[in-house]
Amino acid sequence: MIIKPGELLASINSPADLRNLKQEQLLQVTQELRQYIIDVVSIHGGHFGASLGVVELTAALHYVFDTPYDQLVWDVGHQAYGHKILTGRREVFHTNRKYGGISGFPKRKESEYDTFGVGHSSTSISAALGMAVASKYKGEDKRQHIAVIGDGAMTGGMAFEALNHGGVANANLLVVLNDNCMSIDPNVGALKEYLTDITTSRTYNKMRDEVWKILGKISKFGPDARTIVSKIENGVKAAILKQSNLFEGLNFRYFGPIDGHDINHLVSVMEDLKHIPGPKILHVLTTKGKGFALAEKEQTKWHAPGTFDKITGEIYKKHYDTPQPPKYQDVFGHTIVELAEQNPKIMGVTPAMPSGCSLNIMMAAMPDRAFDVGIAEQHAVTFSAGLATQGLVPFCNIYSSFMQRGYDQVVHDVCLQNLNVVFCLDRAGFAGADGPTHHGAYDIAYMRCIPNMVVAAPMNEQELRNMMFTASQEDMGPFTIRYPRGEGVMPNWRTPLELQQVGKGRTIQEGEEVAILTFGHIGNYAVEVCQKLALDGINPGHYDMRYAKPLDAELLHHIFTKYEKVVTVEDGCLQGGFGSAVLEFMVDNGYTSQVKRLGIPDRIFEHGSQLQLQHEAGFAPIDIENTVRELAGVPVKV
Repeated sequence: MIIKPGELLASINSPADLRNLKQEQLLQVTQELRQYIIDVVSIHGGHFGASLGVVELTAALHYVFDTPYDQLVWDVGHQAYGHKILTGRREVFHTNRKYGGISGFPKRKESEYDTFGVGHSSTSISAALGMAVASKYKGEDKRQHIAVIGDGAMTGGMAFEALNHGGVANANLLVVLNDNCMSIDPNVGALKEYLTDITTSRTYNKMRDEVWKILGKISKFGPDARTIVSKIENGVKAAILKQSNLFEGLNFRYFGPIDGHDINHLVSVMEDLKHIPGPKILHVLTTKGKGFALAEKEQTKWHAPGTFDKITGEIYKKHYDTPQPPKYQDVFGHTIVELAEQNPKIMGVTPAMPSGCSLNIMMAAMPDRAFDVGIAEQHAVTFSAGLATQGLVPFCNIYSSFMQRGYDQVVHDVCLQNLNVVFCLDRAGFAGADGPTHHGAYDIAYMRCIPNMVVAAPMNEQELRNMMFTASQEDMGPFTIRYPRGEGVMPNWRTPLELQQVGKGRTIQEGEEVAILTFGHIGNYAVEVCQKLALDGINPGHYDMRYAKPLDAELLHHIFTKYEKVVTVEDGCLQGGFGSAVLEFMVDNGYTSQVKRLGIPDRIFEHGSQLQLQHEAGFAPIDIENTVRELAGVPVKV
């Protein structure tokens, strides 16, 4: 289906085209841009509410600033769809997040307008400050550097580290704080309350508007006038607000809050700010999902709804005649409540992903025992460590790729002290359409190298429940359980909880000549492969190892004694991963079997469906089957 843009939007192939328009035409541009995003995402899917909320802000930024010479950095990038459409990618926007198509996030190699690759939050201010300092060093005094960051991303500690540095760097940096009280779920914490105080003070907002009028009237009298107006504005803030302004305490000139959906006012304010040197922050109020009523009302649901009917708002879901397996995240969410009902020591922790990891189920049932700590992975880990020192058993649920941000805390605050913190790593392995910033490729390698850490992966929902039950037992120490995005394999998954012996694998089937060793959900591929191979008289052994650390030495001795050819399969990086652990065991114990490792090779993989990426990496079912065929000396299948 061909989606046609509006008349003005169709004429814009770069921000230079946008800047050739008259300012009074910008309202029509934003209307057409918003409708185009709705049209495309409703059919092709993708992130939705965040980009609708910044349509006017996006147009104003590209209209006022000379991008790409002026450097624009988007935080996270969920909100950058309008930016992509206005910067020459309208014709390929329908390929967004599809295999071989454009990225769902800003990406440096994709466009000169994407100044910094993003996907993880809270990085924009640091990146833009680095660019600003570089420009200052090179004598590019007129070059502007703009970081657009949401109030959710502002809760990340890295943002405050950047503000602390930016306040003394004396470089041209404009931080646009896009305040909509949301990240994916509603924002939490003291910063949210502080921003709410500013944005809801009617007296301050009325006085602020008067200050802007004064600025407009007397700025023509020169730089001294701006100094006077600045003092007036600061005096208003100090008098009206109960506390001093946080950002000005960090030496940032603070402007706002202003209406982020008033395109003409945004342009006017940004034109003024462009001529004020040094660090500045513009506080902009927006509504996530703006212009699509259902997305405004249910913002979490419409963050990334999939395909939907843009008229009725019906989100298209697959319907099945038989019960389907649940998502692993939902098994986690229900199981932790079940465990917590039995064990009063169990707590839940997540950094701003309660709906994404399903900890919201526990937060609703036991609000005093489940915590959303904001976009702050480092804090989530050490907060969990603090809980553990007092005899509690925290389940710290963090996406695998986000866990990388709290790695020092895992090493220093959890493992060195041998504390019983259970890390549930959701989205382990290929994450699909979110691409390389979200693939959970490295957790097996980076967790198994730390002393005291257990590294486990369930092959199905029952195994996940049992691993969680096992990890919750007293004095288990640091414990990692990794599982993928998406569904499991068991429609009837509410099985009785059973303790596992840590480090003990299981035999799926004994075989001949070739052994397949799997780690985690990917073992279900091997079951499928073994069934197909049996039809051709090929009978490999299959072993679900369950634990990458500690390895099941007894089972591995059996395997290497019996089989001359071994295949390891994992949805993780080959370097330092599960297959490497098996090779280390083989070498250390003097075995000489031929081992073929299947997993994620040492390169960056882009976005696509999980199965597409697994086949590209060489461990989809057909790849496992052909590897066994090759080792068994029989023809492979095309």
